[in-house]
Amino acid sequence: MSAPPPRSTAEDPNATSSSSSFTFPPEYSFPPFFTRQTNLTTHHAQLTKWASLVLAYCRHHRIFKLSLSGDPTTTTTTSSSSSETTGGDGGEAAGPDTTELFYNRRINRRLSLADIREVIDFLRRDGRAEYVTTAKGGSAEGGGSGGGGDVAWIYWRTPEEWASLVEGWVDATGQRGSVLTVYELVEGEGTRGSEFHGLDQELLLKALNVLVKRGKAQIFGHEDSLGVKFF
Repeated sequence: MSAPPPRSTAEDPNATSSSSSFTFPPEYSFPPFFTRQTNLTTHHAQLTKWASLVLAYCRHHRIFKLSLSGDPTTTTTTSSSSSETTGGDGGEAAGPDTTELFYNRRINRRLSLADIREVIDFLRRDGRAEYVTTAKGGSAEGGGSGGGGDVAWIYWRTPEEWASLVEGWVDATGQRGSVLTVYELVEGEGTRGSEFHGLDQELLLKALNVLVKRGKAQIFGHEDSLGVKFF
């Protein structure tokens, strides 16, 4: 498969588009991009481009949990100013219909679910994705934590990267020794304007636990009223 040169929007997971609508890379309009390539070298290049596209798309829309089927009720996203909390019964925030990510309606080409899972596994090996698990440690939609399920964390920033952003904010605002609730960190006026304002709370907890392991924070309290003290 030979495709046009990739656009920087999809190749750089750390680039944020300023437009309201996402700009897909040229290969997204190339029909073979949606068909698994048999040549190993070409297939690896195909996976690399898909992985970059998924990261760029999720970063643009601030999507933290991605439904592989494109169901917006299982896609967690936030606006730039606040977290959307209009989700379904499961408590997830309602997000955009992400069907377009894997289905180009204009050329009527769709990436198969098996190939989507291969892209997610490719991201997992790079530490950029993880299947969402239940409290019991299993996949949220069946299978083990290593695979299966319909919902995956997409780490366009890893928990470690979010942890560094939180720690930087703590230093910049003189919060060492302070006690804050998780809600204040996500929704409080004090964090408005920070990159982690409106962050998915589960992902924030992953980041805070990184700081706990570094001896920079302590988490306490109950699930509905968690607090954190920074050192």
